[in-house]
Amino acid sequence: MSHPAPYLMGLADEITRQLRLLAERVAVLPPHQATQVIAHIINPDAGLLDGVTGLVSVSSTVARVQAERGVLPAEVALALGRATNDLDAVGGDLDEHCDTLRRFGAQPAIGAAKPPAPAPLVVRRRR
Repeated sequence: MSHPAPYLMGLADEITRQLRLLAERVAVLPPHQATQVIAHIINPDAGLLDGVTGLVSVSSTVARVQAERGVLPAEVALALGRATNDLDAVGGDLDEHCDTLRRFGAQPAIGAAKPPAPAPLVVRRRR
């Protein structure tokens, strides 16, 4: 196996750095702005989550080919395949909430308005 292209390793490092920076910045945004960014991140058509899922999917395919050639253990390819499926399922679960996030993010910030009533965060998922 040849060495990975230094440019691509650097690109992966830079993307990782940018993701950390994005997480740090989202954590301190005002709620309505954070909601806008989150909606953008999980956008099912062109969001960051979709891009990460696609990258893991490509990695899974490459690992499967490498496992078939005996270069990688089959467990690696299977784990990447499961990760792809899990990320895809998470994306599917979040897709239905994208419009809600966009609506809430589009609302102007309300200074001294009464906050909404707290809601329980334990919700049964439909299967």
